[in-house]
Amino acid sequence: MNKFVELIHAQSQKLGMKYALRFHDYLTEEWKSLTWCDLENVVDDVAAALFSFGVQPQSRLCLFTQNCPEIFITHFASFYNRAVPVPIYATSSRDEAAHIVNDSGATLLFSGDQEQYEIARELLTLCPTLKQVVTLNPTVQLRADDHETITWQQFVQKGRDAKADSADGIAKRKAEGTDDDLMYLIYTSGTTGEPKGVMLTHSNFNYAMWAHGERIPVYPDKDVSLSFLPLSHIFELGWSMFCLIKGVVIAINRNPKDIQKTIKEVSPTIMCSVPRFWEKVYTAIDDNLGKAAPVLRMLVKRAIAVGRTRNLKYVRNGKKVPFLLEKQYQYFEKKVYCKLRKAVGIPNGRFFPTAGAMLSDRITEFLHSVGINIVIGYGLSETNASVCFFESEEWEIGTIGYPIPGVEVKIGAQNEILVKGPTVMKGYFNKPEETAKAIDADGWFHTGDCGQINDKGQIIMTERLKDLFKTSNGKYIAPQVLETMLGQDKYIEQVAIIGDGRKYVSALIVPSFENIRTYAKEKNIEYSDNTQLVNSPELHRMIEERINEYQKDMASYEQIKRFVLLPRPFTMETGELTNTLKIRRSVVAKRYAALIDAMYAADFRKHKDKNKE
Repeated sequence: MNKFVELIHAQSQKLGMKYALRFHDYLTEEWKSLTWCDLENVVDDVAAALFSFGVQPQSRLCLFTQNCPEIFITHFASFYNRAVPVPIYATSSRDEAAHIVNDSGATLLFSGDQEQYEIARELLTLCPTLKQVVTLNPTVQLRADDHETITWQQFVQKGRDAKADSADGIAKRKAEGTDDDLMYLIYTSGTTGEPKGVMLTHSNFNYAMWAHGERIPVYPDKDVSLSFLPLSHIFELGWSMFCLIKGVVIAINRNPKDIQKTIKEVSPTIMCSVPRFWEKVYTAIDDNLGKAAPVLRMLVKRAIAVGRTRNLKYVRNGKKVPFLLEKQYQYFEKKVYCKLRKAVGIPNGRFFPTAGAMLSDRITEFLHSVGINIVIGYGLSETNASVCFFESEEWEIGTIGYPIPGVEVKIGAQNEILVKGPTVMKGYFNKPEETAKAIDADGWFHTGDCGQINDKGQIIMTERLKDLFKTSNGKYIAPQVLETMLGQDKYIEQVAIIGDGRKYVSALIVPSFENIRTYAKEKNIEYSDNTQLVNSPELHRMIEERINEYQKDMASYEQIKRFVLLPRPFTMETGELTNTLKIRRSVVAKRYAALIDAMYAADFRKHKDKNKE
């Protein structure tokens, strides 16, 4: 019997009335909890409901919803039936969701809020295999003519009614499950093409859980994890499964926009996230310090210096901290560090896995200096999340850590990172040719990311292979390095680096509108809307000065020579961002072709006022 089939019952027997999940009630918005016993009971009900609805072993069912406890319940109920959950990002368009439902051949779909329900109704027409929709949020208003949808409450009740009749069938399926069964079908974000279904088996997950357990200490009696990233993201999904295996309570944040409020309500000790979250934390702290009184700024500056020496020179290298330095650190812990962490919402934070993009060395160093233990790692859906991440000691800033136990990494042609091991996917669903391209005859998965391995065996990621471009002068440019560098600036929200086949590097920049409006007010810059604001010569000069300061130590050919400030952000709705917030460069290049061409024209300054999208 598979480990994840046994998990809920085993934890219920062991942890009983201890909390497994915390979440906001749909109706009252107050925090509610499920104990392990509660969780086992409702998983049993939903497993019976799936069986009674005709869900077959290894058949697929889709979950098109925001984070919620029903996701975990449905996942484990699926495992009881040897079925395969297929997550869909709540932010997916109708066409993206239709592609996933059709490609997976799903017969059943669970929808979240009203928006997902309305799309789900259309999918019933667009997707021949889809027969049933179940709405999770009780506030969703069903259409009067809707006869194919039932509510979660109705679905669970059908399971309770069918539990006795389905018990033997479910027990048989549990017993027949194998480690080679598909556990999840995770669709890639599709930055450069059509999303592909990544086939992850129970053995992939079983091994990943063991490997992470060898390196990550968690304490079920003390730790609380906040589920912040979408559970359709392999990073959050894998991390949450690890927490459940270890008996750590998971608090679920349903609306990503509520994270600043939720994190202070929950005060998580551990939480996985993407670098953009920590970039915003850093810029907020830096901005507040800039407004503080001189005496306070001097105190914090000294505290950061002490924290840097203690945590990076000694603790990181496993060395004993000198007595006087430790005394200074404990003083600043009370006066500075704990207050900074409390302002973020993590007063008792222990460690915070971070992956999905690059995080600047400057921010990494700062966070560790003030006692925020960022654990940087790297992985993909195809590798079941983690390939590597920081050890507790002897990690190096600028790297993405050591490979997890049992996973091999080497550098191939064009400096591509290649991965082999028991966490690598079975292949792409319904795409044998794509699978053959991705996994070579010797079993090495070609990640599409460029990197190096230092003399200690730590991995350094340099760029996404497909993102690398060459200027007309023959110089290779790594756009993500530049984008990460500028992303730490408080006045810059998003960046798309341009320059493929061009004379020099340029950039499309989405400013942080909140911060540039504050700047405009301080400088008495008049404007009527965002378009007029971003075209302000004074604002442009300020951004240009900040860019030049960041890139002053870079080679001339790497530096951004021209840029345009955009009056609106890149979004998923316009197709410029994937559901994981990665830039779709081809879409951006096409949409802003006129502006890009203008940046390479001799009369660029005259063209800037055409930026009125």
